[in-house]
Amino acid sequence: MKLVFDTIGAWTEIKLEIIKKYASAYSMIMASRKNPEFYHIYIDAFAGSGKHISKRTGDIVKGSPQIALNINPPFKEYHFIDIKSAKIVELRKLVSQRAGAYIYEGDCNPILLNDVFPRAKFEEYRRALCLLDPYGLHLNWEVIQTAGEMKSIDMFLNFPVADMNRNVLWRNPENVDPADIERMNAYWGDESWRQIAYNTQGNFFGWEIKESNETIALAFKERLQ
Repeated sequence: MKLVFDTIGAWTEIKLEIIKKYASAYSMIMASRKNPEFYHIYIDAFAGSGKHISKRTGDIVKGSPQIALNINPPFKEYHFIDIKSAKIVELRKLVSQRAGAYIYEGDCNPILLNDVFPRAKFEEYRRALCLLDPYGLHLNWEVIQTAGEMKSIDMFLNFPVADMNRNVLWRNPENVDPADIERMNAYWGDESWRQIAYNTQGNFFGWEIKESNETIALAFKERLQ
């Protein structure tokens, strides 16, 4: 399959710049610790191909894997995951000469839980910076919860509100595909989003009215806490 690089907008470019600055500071702090000495790793669960096309300029933009690999001082290990074979091919090219870089093709949920997170155990003085930037509702709550409970993982989580609005949070929720409901439940961890996303207050007919994106995102933030 021929790869067509993703075209990204201004917000994604800003997001990548934030990741770059945070990852640089994180690696510098972790590498400076000597007593105890930390072993820090970088995890990218939806890594993509390593590069994008800027919608604004048409130029090639470094993706999060390239950004992470260029951080100095370097991370001890890099774990890049993607479900798309064409993007995995590009990732392998990117890391072919890099020691400590691991590539995984497939669903990130079992890969993170079974193969990657165990490499960041708190009691072994290991720490991880984990980027969870799903293409949509492709992330399970169990992964998020596990990362939090381990106490050794700093996590960036991109809230996939576009997929939610497009496929789940309709004005007529009874018409939503059951498979999309199941994806939403898996991401949220239960069905409590239904009571948060809709209300019947303030209208004469008792119709369900969808809440704002901000309200839904805030509720998820509270759930994380």
